[in-house]
Amino acid sequence: MKHKHLDATDLRILSAVQSHGRLSKTRLAEIVNLSPTPCWARLERLKAAGYIVGFHAQLALNKICDFSEVIVTVSLTQHRKADFDRFETRILATREVVECAATGGGMDYVLKFITPSLSMFQDVMDSLLEAEIGIDRYMTYIVTRRIKSQQPDLSALVDRGA
Repeated sequence: MKHKHLDATDLRILSAVQSHGRLSKTRLAEIVNLSPTPCWARLERLKAAGYIVGFHAQLALNKICDFSEVIVTVSLTQHRKADFDRFETRILATREVVECAATGGGMDYVLKFITPSLSMFQDVMDSLLEAEIGIDRYMTYIVTRRIKSQQPDLSALVDRGA
């Protein structure tokens, strides 16, 4: 659903901060093709409205340390709200889980773990199993190399939704 209160300038601002992160008032205005003060006011309005949830640096983790990345699919034994809540509460408190998506279809969740080693991943997985949070079965997929990881093209996404 397209949000009618976002105009083309708002979308250009969102695309700019998505691509470049934090920008100076002047640089953002140049990219968006708007004078600095109204551009900055729009940015502040977009942040206040919750369209921008944070600014993050994308790190080359492989240049900083050795790590293991593991994708895990999980199916729960029961499918009541309390079961989902118990599982999600534990996952939110597990720092090694850096992404978690609830899914429809054959599995209930897809998780991404980042740990210093595969043995550390297994320790974390064992602790989740011991916690009795309703895991019926799980499958692990060890990431051997990342082919692509990027944010979606906002303008293409919005244009297709129109």
